[in-house]
Amino acid sequence: MSKKQKFIVLFALFIVPLLFYIFLSLGINNFAKLPVLTKNVIDVSTVDATKKFDRKISIVTFLGKDLESVKGEFFNLNQKIYKPFYGFKDFQMIVIAVKGTEDNVEKLRKEIGAFTDMNKWQFVFANEEVVKAFYDSFQTNQSLDANLHTSKAFIIDKEVNLRGRTDDKDAADGKLFGYNMKSVGELNDKMKDDVKVVLAEYRLALKKNNADREI
Repeated sequence: MSKKQKFIVLFALFIVPLLFYIFLSLGINNFAKLPVLTKNVIDVSTVDATKKFDRKISIVTFLGKDLESVKGEFFNLNQKIYKPFYGFKDFQMIVIAVKGTEDNVEKLRKEIGAFTDMNKWQFVFANEEVVKAFYDSFQTNQSLDANLHTSKAFIIDKEVNLRGRTDDKDAADGKLFGYNMKSVGELNDKMKDDVKVVLAEYRLALKKNNADREI
C-alpha cells in the first residue's frame, strides 16, 4: 500500500469521525430550540394510570363535553399535524375527555379513523375536577371554557415540559402556549414547524450521543 493510500485510510478512520463529532457538537449548540414555557406539567399517568407521556413528543388536546361543536378542530389537527408526523415512533396524540362522553368520543374516533391510522391517538377520560387540575398544570394564559374545552393544541416534550413560542408576533405578550385548531393556517404555518423543531432536537441529540460512543 502506498503512502497516499495509507493516508486516505487513516484519514477515513480517524479524522472523518472527529470532524463529524465537531459538526454535531456545533449543530446542537447553535440549533434554535423551541422554548420551554412550562416545566414539569402533570404527567397524564396521574389522570389515567394506563396512559403516560412515556418519553414521547405528545400533542395534548382537551375535547370537552360538546363534541359535535368542536369535532371540526380535530379533523384539522388530524390532517395538518397527525398525518405528517404519526410515522415517528416517539410521537403521539393525547386527547383529554370528560367522563360520560365515551359514546360520543367513540363516534368521533370512528369518523376520524375512517381515513386515518388511529394507533397513536390516546383518549383519556377523567372527571371534571381532574381535567381542570391537569390543564392548570400547563400554566397557560387562557382557561378552559364552560364545557372544559379549549381550541388550543399543546406540545409536550419528552421531559414533560410544555413547549411553545416566546416571540410570537400574534400574541400580546409574545407567548404562544398552544396552537389554534380552528385555524388551518396556524396549524400549518406555526405548529407544524414547531413540531419539526422539537423532533429535530431529539434526532440531533441522538446522533451526538451515538457519535460520542463511537469516538
